[in-house]
Amino acid sequence: MNTSYVVLGGKGFIGSHLIEELSKSKAKIRCFDRPDPVKVAEPYLFDHANVEVVEGDFLNEGDLRRALRGTDVCFHLVSTTLPASSNDDPIFDIETNIAGTVRLLQVCIEERVRKVIFISSGGTVYGIPQQIPISEDHPTNPICSYGITKLAIEKYLALFHHLYGLDYRVLRVSNAYGERQRIRSSQGVVAVFLAKALRDEQLEIWGDGSVVRDYIHVSDVIKALIKTTVYRGKHRIFNIGSNQGKNLNEVIAVIEKVIDRKVKKQYIKSRKFDVPVNILDTNRARTELKWVPETSFEEGIKRFAKWLDKKLKY
Repeated sequence: MNTSYVVLGGKGFIGSHLIEELSKSKAKIRCFDRPDPVKVAEPYLFDHANVEVVEGDFLNEGDLRRALRGTDVCFHLVSTTLPASSNDDPIFDIETNIAGTVRLLQVCIEERVRKVIFISSGGTVYGIPQQIPISEDHPTNPICSYGITKLAIEKYLALFHHLYGLDYRVLRVSNAYGERQRIRSSQGVVAVFLAKALRDEQLEIWGDGSVVRDYIHVSDVIKALIKTTVYRGKHRIFNIGSNQGKNLNEVIAVIEKVIDRKVKKQYIKSRKFDVPVNILDTNRARTELKWVPETSFEEGIKRFAKWLDKKLKY
């Protein structure tokens, strides 16, 4: 019997790639997202016999129930806030993301969903690191509401597993980038920088450009998500990253190499919620999931630039 999946946030950046990969199998796939046509960059992705699109509101219990009914595995990719904006209105963050997810978990129990796979934030749940690279056992002291919310959701998943036996896995993903990522957002520095570079616009760099992040191409994130669906081991939480760090100046240097020209840039005031360095230790995923990142940063930028260049011309 084939497993049936529901992808919450299936029209988004990571969700659309996941739908595309899952649709290659014989599995029954349901995409759940808001009725927002702007999010669907390539509508053909959902034009498969085994893909059903259900539109609705993540915060509406009835819509959630329609999305979850008859499914085995739920991918929870929905987030209503960004790291840069979450501190501005933490109450909204709590009411939408935490309360919304607890409602989701209650419906999962009622609809007999077997497993929930949640995309958490490897870049924010740990806070200022005590050592590099950061393992899953590192203390969690986030310095933005976004990270606190992600961590709280992880705890509720553990609670529902304890109370009701709901299986779950958490992927603490580092800074994902790649094709279909939004270029007009305060999240996703690679997408914003690359789009501005291709349009010959000035890049704004926070601080002196020394902030270090772990960048992972979306194709490698999808491979990790797929492997998690069949994992039966004892671990619940996995870091997903490249295991390498690049500062903003190094990111720009790779972009310049790929597009073969210098970019305009301006250094501006640093942001309080930015930790100075974040590099994830992915040994657990390598050992347990048999997963390794396969796309180098330069190769990922080349693929993203090729896709983005075509989009910017239309």
